[in-house]
Amino acid sequence: MENLHKLQLFVELQEIERRGITLWLEGFQSNSSRITDAIFVNEDSLYMRDYIYDEEVLKELHFNKVHEL
Repeated sequence: MENLHKLQLFVELQEIERRGITLWLEGFQSNSSRITDAIFVNEDSLYMRDYIYDEEVLKELHFNKVHEL
C-alpha cells in the first residue's frame, strides 16, 4: 500500500513539474523524485505544502517539514 501512495505522489508531482511549476523542499529547489523520497524515507515527519501564487496562477509548490513546538 505504501508503494501505491508513493507512486501516486510521484505522478502528481511530475504533472505539476510538467506544467512549469517549480518544486521546493525545505527552502531549496527540488524535483518530484527527491521530494517523494524525502517524504517516504522520513515517515515520522510531516510535510506541509505551501502553494505560491502570482496573479492567481500557481508558480511554486513548497514542502516544509513541520516541527513540533
